[in-house]
Amino acid sequence: MSSWSPERKQSPVGWDSHLSRILFLLLLFVVSAQGVTPKPDACLVSHSGNGSSVSCQPPARLPHYFPADTVYLAVEFFNLTQLPANTLQGIPNLQELHLSNNQLDDLSAKFLLPVPQLKVLDLTLNALTRLPPGLFQVSAALHTLVLKENQLKVLEASWLHSLKALRHLDLSGNQLQALPPGLLASFTDLLILDLGNNQLQTLPPDLLSGPLRLERLHLEGNRLQELGEGLLVRQPKLRYLFLNDNRLATVAAGAFQGLQKLDMLDLSNNLLTTVPEGLWMSLGKAAGNMKDGFDLSGNPWICDQKLDDLFEWLVANEDKMFFHNDTRCAGPKALKGQMLLAVARSP
Repeated sequence: MSSWSPERKQSPVGWDSHLSRILFLLLLFVVSAQGVTPKPDACLVSHSGNGSSVSCQPPARLPHYFPADTVYLAVEFFNLTQLPANTLQGIPNLQELHLSNNQLDDLSAKFLLPVPQLKVLDLTLNALTRLPPGLFQVSAALHTLVLKENQLKVLEASWLHSLKALRHLDLSGNQLQALPPGLLASFTDLLILDLGNNQLQTLPPDLLSGPLRLERLHLEGNRLQELGEGLLVRQPKLRYLFLNDNRLATVAAGAFQGLQKLDMLDLSNNLLTTVPEGLWMSLGKAAGNMKDGFDLSGNPWICDQKLDDLFEWLVANEDKMFFHNDTRCAGPKALKGQMLLAVARSP
């Protein structure tokens, strides 16, 4: 682990990101097509009418400076723990910054000041435990923020102030146990929210009161025990809802009210034994919008008359149901082990 000093060569590490590899190879192809043979210890640089794109991965040496017209910058797989506050000085037109697969444990509050036009910031697979207040004070143009697989245990709403143009926020794969009230209050344009694979047991009632255009919500892989009526009520444009691999035992009757365009629902691998009558009515007897399917497998369903409403809905939508064979009754004893859909079809 080390900090970036321009004169210091970083040790190569393994590549474990398919996306980064594809981007790297694509950039290599473009450079080669332009008749340029890249040096093994140099970053790949390509030029276009929009500006320069720079991709640095080991064994390249990190340069003293980047082209002044740089719009895309990737510094990945270097095992860096720190970056100087002035790293981005001199490239004011930067729009995409990818710093994934390092070991960054902190950032200066001044780090993004030189790049007010930044639109995409990817910090996947680092070691961040916090964000400095004021980090995004000039980042009004930022629309994608990826903090996936860091070591965040808490969040403060103030850390994300100024991000009013944000459309994609990825906080998955951290260690978050709770979220503060008002976290997303100013994110009215948010389309994708990924909170998957954290340790969340509850969600603040106002979590989605700010975003009114959400299309994709990831809550899978947490420790949620119930889904109340208020969380999704203002999300008429939500298309993908992932609640799988939680500890959900209760879903409120009105939990899905307002979901007018849902294309996919994943409730698999929870602790659901029953669901309240009327839960599925808001999705329609024949869920015409659920074109990408739904998954109810891996729950300990008790197949009695309390599921009649669900049975009727399943029969009407069986062509959209995933994993029929893994969606089975856990009780009563006479029906234990039988497929839910088979019981639903029976007279």
